[in-house]
Amino acid sequence: MAPAPSAPAFSVCTLVTDRAQHAAMRASFEARGFTGDTAEFLHLDNSAGNAWDAYAGLARLLDLARGRHVILCHQDVRLLEAGATELSARLDALTARDPDWAVAGNAGITEEGQHAMRITDPHGPDQRRGTLPARVGSLDENFLVVRAETGLRPSTALRGFHFYGTDLCLRARQRGLTAWAIDFHLHHLSAGNIKADFFREQARFERHWGATLGRSLRVKTTCAKLILRAGIGSSIIGGWCLASRRFRHARNAWRL
Repeated sequence: MAPAPSAPAFSVCTLVTDRAQHAAMRASFEARGFTGDTAEFLHLDNSAGNAWDAYAGLARLLDLARGRHVILCHQDVRLLEAGATELSARLDALTARDPDWAVAGNAGITEEGQHAMRITDPHGPDQRRGTLPARVGSLDENFLVVRAETGLRPSTALRGFHFYGTDLCLRARQRGLTAWAIDFHLHHLSAGNIKADFFREQARFERHWGATLGRSLRVKTTCAKLILRAGIGSSIIGGWCLASRRFRHARNAWRL
């Protein structure tokens, strides 16, 4: 009987709507050392329609992944100078500093509301904010690393394609684990796309986590300010905030 293959250092997991984009992403990873026994690549195919949302799809990928560290990334990220060797070093250093870390990323917001990031995107090249690594309360979804041994998964009660990075941070926090932004520079081709579904998902997210925590909490992300509301008035207030956010967004788009 052949021995079981050893676990790779990384599982690189992606929801794919554009196969060419995903192929270019994978090529950039392979060019930076994510090859052979170091990495496996897993994806779910949404190219014919959204068969998988982020919460359910990434949970499925986390279940399938064999890597010690599971990278959840967008199909439109491209590695630059940093690769598998650098990421391994950053994560080893993070483990030495904080053995309780569960999820890390390249861009987030600290619990004090300060940016912590290293990224190139349409907002600017090689953006450096804060002192890294930094413990954070939320993480941007373009690039996340989940420590497989923690068993961390997205919330099963949520659906959609937004805020799952923050969800993972809150899930880790519930279990006494931590989330961090690390210095891992890459290029994210998108500046983000805020449409009506973003505000609907924000309202659902705020209600869900307000009820889960049983108290109100403010959480800042890289693209929104969340108010997690507890109590019977949360749906009413959340509905009013949803309408207000839509109006402000439409007004700002019209002004542009």
